[in-house]
Amino acid sequence: MTQVVLLSLTASLNPTLVAATTVMLLLDKPARLMLGYLLGAYMTSITLGLVIVFSLSNSSATNTTENTISPAVDIGLGAIALAVAFVLQTGRNQRLKERRQARKAAKPDKGPPRWQQELSKGSPRTTFVVGALLTLPGASYLAGLDQIHKLKYSTTVTVLLVIGFNLVMMWLLEVPLGSFAVAPQWTPRAIERAKAWVSRHAHVFAVRGSAAVGVLLVIKGIVGLVS
Repeated sequence: MTQVVLLSLTASLNPTLVAATTVMLLLDKPARLMLGYLLGAYMTSITLGLVIVFSLSNSSATNTTENTISPAVDIGLGAIALAVAFVLQTGRNQRLKERRQARKAAKPDKGPPRWQQELSKGSPRTTFVVGALLTLPGASYLAGLDQIHKLKYSTTVTVLLVIGFNLVMMWLLEVPLGSFAVAPQWTPRAIERAKAWVSRHAHVFAVRGSAAVGVLLVIKGIVGLVS
């Protein structure tokens, strides 16, 4: 069960979800927009989760998930995370960033991605559709469903676990929403302070976060190989 919780937290670190939450927090009436996105995301992720977890008895689905969470893959992903931490710490990414900015400056500006443009229109109905379309299962999500399947609980408990997994996975939206509901005047100021803090400490956070994830994945992979 602990592994299921950890995987749900890992699945929550979705770059698209982080970007969508950031965009919506900058718009008017962000609580309504985030609620629309969250409901759309729930609809897709819970539905797909239930379909997948009850289909894992099929050999093809089982093999796919086992390949996703194999110890070798864990070690490989951990090594990548450690390499990212090393590159960030040594500043070697700066040259790549400068070259990318130079290429971007030489090309005509195409603007933000289409989903960001739709979010910026400020309609809860639009954010519902965007949330439903962008919430697709990733590696951590599939790994979590596989762990839930292996627990061999009853159908009712399994359904509740899948729903709980998704509730934890969406905390990046749920926490701001809850804060807006409890303290609507304090929350915007807190968000601004949080964004300022992140901008000051983003580099250190990225290095330490990547290193921690890398170490944990490598340890998990080694344990899986020797057990």
